[in-house]
Amino acid sequence: MAGAVSALFLLDIKGRVLIWRDYRGDVSAVQAERFFTKLIEKEVDAESHDPVVNDNGVSYLFLQHNNVYLMAASRQNCNAASILFFLHRIVDVFKHYFEELEEESLRDNFVVVYELLDEMMDFGYPQFTEAKILSEFIKTDAYRMEVNQRPPMAVTNAVSWRSEGIRYKKNEVFLDVVESVNILVNSNGQIIRSDVVGALKMRTYLSGMPECKLGLNDRVLLEAQGRTTKGKAIDLEDIKFHQCVRLARFENDRTISFVPPDGAFDLMTYRLSTQVKPLIWVEAQIERHSKSRIEILVKARSQFKERSTATNVEIEVPVQTDATNPNIRTSLGSASYAPENDALVWKIRSFPGGKEYMLRAEFHLPSVTAEESTPERKAPIRVKFEIPYFTVSGIQIIEKSGYQALPWVRYITMAGEYELRLI
Repeated sequence: MAGAVSALFLLDIKGRVLIWRDYRGDVSAVQAERFFTKLIEKEVDAESHDPVVNDNGVSYLFLQHNNVYLMAASRQNCNAASILFFLHRIVDVFKHYFEELEEESLRDNFVVVYELLDEMMDFGYPQFTEAKILSEFIKTDAYRMEVNQRPPMAVTNAVSWRSEGIRYKKNEVFLDVVESVNILVNSNGQIIRSDVVGALKMRTYLSGMPECKLGLNDRVLLEAQGRTTKGKAIDLEDIKFHQCVRLARFENDRTISFVPPDGAFDLMTYRLSTQVKPLIWVEAQIERHSKSRIEILVKARSQFKERSTATNVEIEVPVQTDATNPNIRTSLGSASYAPENDALVWKIRSFPGGKEYMLRAEFHLPSVTAEESTPERKAPIRVKFEIPYFTVSGIQIIEKSGYQALPWVRYITMAGEYELRLI
């Protein structure tokens, strides 16, 4: 890191100091007042959203979580992204210890907070932020602490995210490939934006220090091996790995080699910006029979293969704010009117591929309307769903390690920001 943090401040929602830790002796508690004054000035400017404030040679980097501000002050030229990431890691550690990070939890546990701040940063440089390892030697209950307690080997180890001596009767690995589909369709039925955001979520229950290796049907790897890539390979973008992955090995032969943390973690996230066909297409027509009655016809069609089935499908169709007395009929599932959201909600527990279903709803409108009525806001149709054993990208996980374990791999596709502006 280019520069070091001078001090860390934890402030309440009114800018009062709850806890602060001085690391270099070149700032004082007065910096908190100056920071909050500059923050109020920033909030007046609606276009200013950056998490950095500068004042008299001091840089303030901050984030807000619930009713607490976490702020790092520095007189040096710091790597802003690194410090902000460190502040987010502090939030994760405090949530691991106190369930939720709030002003009350900090006041109740200020001794533990100071201990954690001492371990996580030294002389202004981030050190150690693995909550599971920290909890092995910094206890929330002081009576449980041993007199001559040594920090776990993981703190001084090259593998800081895993303790030694872990043993399980049965070695198991659970790997979920979860992809979220983001789609925006305009009123002409054209796809304006589409992308897929994916994550490899792991839960590992393995003994010792296992060396795990995974492969992907990645286009770069298959082309390097001289194998055909037609229809099988995928182009991954914006790949982000957990710190346990050996990046040099991945760059060399595209093998994901790692010693996993114990328990649950995100091994990798990625994005695909290829054009995605909407998996569930929804059409809606509004017929106005008179000034006091409208009829809505909704057609939902699944556009994936018949062997797959979408579950927990929820289609939200916007309705006029003054609509009343709904009469709803569906060919599958159940539908209800949600007046608090001005929407018609259609729920289908199981939606097979290649099928089409219909909903017809009739609403009454007030017979008297204002002469200068405001134009209707046109909200989009929103769709939620999950499709197990299916991925849009076609990503495949190949196990390479040969470690004696039971690997469980599951593929799931779900709706992210899935909106159709068709009405």
